Amino acid sequence: MITAETPIRYDRKKYKDEVLIDLYKGVLKPRMIEEKMLVLLRQGKIAKWFSGIGQEAGSVGIAMAMDKEEYILPMHRNLGVFTSRGIPLNRLFCQFQGKPSGFTKGRDRSFHFGTQEYKIIGMISHLGPQLGLADGIALGNLLKENNKATVVFSGDGGASEGDFHEALNVAAVWDLPVIFAIENNGYGLSTPSNEQFRCKQFIDKGIGYGMEAVQVDGNNVLEVYDTVKRLTESMRKNPRPILLELITFRMRGHEEASGTKYVPKELFDIWGKKDPLNNFEKYLLQEGVLDEKMIEGFRAEIKEEIETGLELAYAETLPPPNTELELRDMYAPFDFVETKASGNKTNKRMIDAISDGMRLAMRKHSNLVLMGQDIAEYGGVFKITEGFVEEFGKKRVRNTPLCESAIVGSGFGLSINGMKAMVEMQFADFVTEGFNQIVNNLAKSHYRWGQNADVVVRMPTGAAVAAGPFHSQSNEAWFTHTPGLKVVYPAFPSDAKGLLLASFEDPNPVMYFEQKALYRSVTEDVADDYFTVPIGKANLVREGNDVSIITYGIGVHWALEVLDKYPNISADLVDLRTLLPFDKEAIIKSVMKTGKAIILHEDTLVGRLGGELAAVISENCFENLDAPVVRSASLDTPVPMNADLEWNFLPKARFEEQLQVLWKY
Repeated sequence: MITAETPIRYDRKKYKDEVLIDLYKGVLKPRMIEEKMLVLLRQGKIAKWFSGIGQEAGSVGIAMAMDKEEYILPMHRNLGVFTSRGIPLNRLFCQFQGKPSGFTKGRDRSFHFGTQEYKIIGMISHLGPQLGLADGIALGNLLKENNKATVVFSGDGGASEGDFHEALNVAAVWDLPVIFAIENNGYGLSTPSNEQFRCKQFIDKGIGYGMEAVQVDGNNVLEVYDTVKRLTESMRKNPRPILLELITFRMRGHEEASGTKYVPKELFDIWGKKDPLNNFEKYLLQEGVLDEKMIEGFRAEIKEEIETGLELAYAETLPPPNTELELRDMYAPFDFVETKASGNKTNKRMIDAISDGMRLAMRKHSNLVLMGQDIAEYGGVFKITEGFVEEFGKKRVRNTPLCESAIVGSGFGLSINGMKAMVEMQFADFVTEGFNQIVNNLAKSHYRWGQNADVVVRMPTGAAVAAGPFHSQSNEAWFTHTPGLKVVYPAFPSDAKGLLLASFEDPNPVMYFEQKALYRSVTEDVADDYFTVPIGKANLVREGNDVSIITYGIGVHWALEVLDKYPNISADLVDLRTLLPFDKEAIIKSVMKTGKAIILHEDTLVGRLGGELAAVISENCFENLDAPVVRSASLDTPVPMNADLEWNFLPKARFEEQLQVLWKY
């Protein structure tokens, strides 16, 4: 076991002087940048800094051992990864200052960005989620058979998160070629390791996941480099995950404002003697690889590079806010061309139309991968993917462990690696396990750094099936107020198929809701061939003049039943079909005509989509309204299992009464 007292022992093996010099310069550059950043921080020229002083050897050794076209997913103390990949310093400094030549247009800070150009995928503040992204990138490499490895970093603190377990478990089950590099520096912010975990070392965890685990001296850049070089060469031939523990120490606080008072002084004394730069420099001097003149030259060269980079960054001005650009960048642009339905039609249930759409999407998009619990041989709990394994194989139709966060993250990783992903939530209720990945990674990535998330999340949802509180929730409103997502919710088989195919064409993240009670109860003649229905366009199911009913999903069928029961009520029935972005023009046009509006949804009342739609109507149609806007929704309780209680919870009966009152108003 490597400890603070373990001396650094360098073994150059057969590496030439040029390799050792490159490693030395690799460690020297981030150290000199950091020293400059600390000065700028004190001068108020940057707002925050997460120092990696003392930990440079791990970042540099790993980055320099990897092939340039292989992805690395670093953390906020891995400056050496960015510099080793050759990112121009002016661009890094612009990123730190929120300038245009940075990577996020001033929308995010420090290392919270990715860049396809340099094959670096940065973190989000939640730390653990990027582990799942690495799984997806590695899965893409595995499916492409391109013999590439992936490395993802975590700290000992972040490794306490559930994402760590999920990502390692998935990688082990799927034999993914990814190295999980855990920088064990003894602290998660101020919390020491003995309050984070009970095992003595992280390599002990490898046994539980059935994967190799290797421990290295994280302050020994030569050992890190040689180990990763050897491991990746092996992984490219024999794909598998490896847990790599780097024993190291950060010589400054979690970030500069936090200080280091919580760390015993003697630890700084011990680890100060193991400085990764000073020790390696001393070794190279002893070996005759370096001399003082060379060191002086390297330092002068890097100093000039830093000053030039800063000069260029300072010269850039911050652009004025551009609201149109801000809104436009929420989604990756693409040219959607609607494919009209044509040819032979077959009577299909909703569930058949969804299955048919997914099968056609798999044939059209050879880079599409389906992932979900029990979706392979079993065909999914609703049998939507029954027979898919026989046609498309288990590489593209993948059973997953119960690791929703890692699987949604893997979907994003596949997209980063140029593929498409479908993630099935067995029930929409279970999406909470992958919620962070959806709302903070999928939804924000294009706005933050221009990376689209080509992921469709299928969500079997809704009540009226006596399934109780945890298999019946309508949770679409969790996502309709998350910018960057698209939310689709069909009511008819033809729309289900066409919208699903449009969702797979769309390079943006789509939450695709399927009301379970409609799976086998609603049928329609649906075109057998490939066709699409535009996302964002409502459908006027029935036309009238007295009142506008705005609804979606099972609400459309409830409304049709009530209108059939009361033929004297002349109503526009607007099926939204897409909830984000919803068809504002269709809603306004209908209400301006009728002067009355009732919004019906299966979801509960408070804080849900109905309130937003009511506000849109009030703001745009106020002078044309002949009555208050009415909302009809489920009770503000969980979904009860007992059928009588469930129908009391659901708004169908209340809607019938509310519609009559509004019509007579």
